[in-house]
Amino acid sequence: MSIEGKTVLVTGANRGLGQALVDEALRRGATRVYAASRQPIAHADDRVTPVIIDVTDWAQIKRAVESVESLDILINNAGVSLPDDLSDRAAFEHHFDVNVYGPLMVTQALLPSLTQSRGRIVNVISIGAFAAVPILPAYSASKAAAFSVTQSLRALLAGRGVKVHAVLPGPIDTEMIRDLPIPKTPPEAAARAVFDGVENEEEEIFPDPFSEMMMAESWRTGAAKELERQNAELVPAEPIAA
Repeated sequence: MSIEGKTVLVTGANRGLGQALVDEALRRGATRVYAASRQPIAHADDRVTPVIIDVTDWAQIKRAVESVESLDILINNAGVSLPDDLSDRAAFEHHFDVNVYGPLMVTQALLPSLTQSRGRIVNVISIGAFAAVPILPAYSASKAAAFSVTQSLRALLAGRGVKVHAVLPGPIDTEMIRDLPIPKTPPEAAARAVFDGVENEEEEIFPDPFSEMMMAESWRTGAAKELERQNAELVPAEPIAA
């Protein structure tokens, strides 16, 4: 799949990786990029259409979708990461609202357009889905759940011709983890790797040296990935409309 000539929607597009994904889509020749965030975004390129979306607000999502004429690629990038110590249920609820239910609601709202285009869903997860970051337990748990939802969507939507990608980055140099004393990858480099992975039809995209080194090969050839493929066979076959 080539990004050139495609229509893309990116949530959490106002900063960090989301902003880099918008710019990379434009660089690769996307004809329209819907830049979604909770506040209006100004962009010099007239191919960018700002869209107001709070991913936790179903009514707002439905209103925003009305302005999206067609869509080839949905990138669920909006997320939250806040420290906690497992003592506050509200922290879990907040992380699950933004990181799990939010992307799922946006996907459901845009699924008719994506089905029509036989498009792509790209969910930005984290390698924290595989191994919890103990200082971010609610974040880690929500990303593990988001990865599981992504795997289910992949199997459930295959019959409609919609492909689903999971982006599993290590540390990216954004405001979310800027204060952590660890090596980080620039968001621009990660954005390039994300679109490379989409164009190369990679189901799991490891967009930075850390995640590629730590997880890529062992995941792609491991028992867990094979079990995912076997479980996908439980989904009844659904003919793809002509």
